[in-house]
Amino acid sequence: MNDAADAVIRAENLGKTYAEGRLRTPVFGGLEFAVAPGETVAILGASGAGKSTLLHLLGGLDVPTTGEVYVAGQKMSALSDAARGRLRNRALGFVYQFHHLLPEFTALENVMMPVLLAGAAVDEARDRARTLLEAVGLGHRLRHKPGELSGGERQRTAVARALVNRPACVLGDEPTGNLDEKTAAQVFEQMLQLNRAHGTSLVLVTHDRGLARRLDRVLELHEGGLRPCLDP
Repeated sequence: MNDAADAVIRAENLGKTYAEGRLRTPVFGGLEFAVAPGETVAILGASGAGKSTLLHLLGGLDVPTTGEVYVAGQKMSALSDAARGRLRNRALGFVYQFHHLLPEFTALENVMMPVLLAGAAVDEARDRARTLLEAVGLGHRLRHKPGELSGGERQRTAVARALVNRPACVLGDEPTGNLDEKTAAQVFEQMLQLNRAHGTSLVLVTHDRGLARRLDRVLELHEGGLRPCLDP
């Protein structure tokens, strides 16, 4: 565990068990985990190991069975749903395998959305969204809707949306897993460049060991535990 006192995300004794009737299915337990400011971390693991579940717990999108998650020093379980949502919007960005862009809005409008939800003025939201879209090479696609963009362009729009509120940490769940190898490499490179430029931490769930090796630290979720991966 990275024990930085100023960790942007910290998990203590984290565990998740799914219950259906009398059946209990433990996913993992006793996880200790912290991410320092600006640090990039890859999480590897077999399908079904619980990587996405772990990411959802770290992002406050799911509730742990045991333990606690702290985001920007705040204990997630102590917050109301509304306060947890505000903290997520301010401190975290999310990029998924599928972009989850709103189809009826343009790329610019999709990226503006988190800024508007945070209470910023429309002009500020538009300026910040345009700046990030230009940074990922989509300055000529601002007015295009997701259905008019390629897969790589949609993912780059999702990356810009994740970073537009200048979060402390971006959580990525196989963000390049739905792209061809060349496009995946381009999107991943832009994620790294933008995270470094903004000083943002990155926690990336991936099956791609080549991508994982480019991050500061590689962990593996295996048999219910989280351990350093010495040979990713």
